[in-house]
Amino acid sequence: MNTREFSVLDRLIGEFDKAIKVLAAPAHANRPPPSAVGGELVLDAAEAKASARLMRVNHAGEVSAQALYQGQALTARDPQVASAMREAAAEEMDHLAWCEGRLQELNGRTSVLNPVWYLGSFAIGALAGTLGDKASLGFVAETEKQVEAHLRSHLDRLPAADRRSRAIVNQMTHDEAGHGAQATSLGGGELPLPLRAAMRLTSRLMTSSSYWL
Repeated sequence: MNTREFSVLDRLIGEFDKAIKVLAAPAHANRPPPSAVGGELVLDAAEAKASARLMRVNHAGEVSAQALYQGQALTARDPQVASAMREAAAEEMDHLAWCEGRLQELNGRTSVLNPVWYLGSFAIGALAGTLGDKASLGFVAETEKQVEAHLRSHLDRLPAADRRSRAIVNQMTHDEAGHGAQATSLGGGELPLPLRAAMRLTSRLMTSSSYWL
């Protein structure tokens, strides 16, 4: 049986379809959202507002993660690396759905800048892939390291009473650490210090903007 060769146009249409699904369609998780240990507590208005803003930032981060992984999978040279990127994207979709669901529960909204984050992250991911699989995997490892630190900071900032959001962020932190470890095990190398610093600066721009917008 002949395997169909997809044209550049076919692949671009496929990527556009994925973008629409991330940005405009309800996200669907393969895993149920983590349960709040000790049960849920009622949040006051100020607590709910604070949690919604932080979960909006996390949702925007997951939108970016989808784009980043898809861009890297598109340009990866090793089929094993491309497969690992798509598997990570599938697990990140759980995070996207969890954050989206929690925002609805908190009467919050997603960031109006999500299309910007998706487009920018896809371009960065595709560029990283063209630099070679070692560089691409190193980029993933560093990204996940920074995301893990960011999520841990949110555990410090989320209201203590918001056990549900805290359970979601805690599981996300665990998953991100696993993605970073996998990228390193597949051959990801450490990125130069200036590039790591630029990534942190970009991350701060995204998180600070999404917190308000």
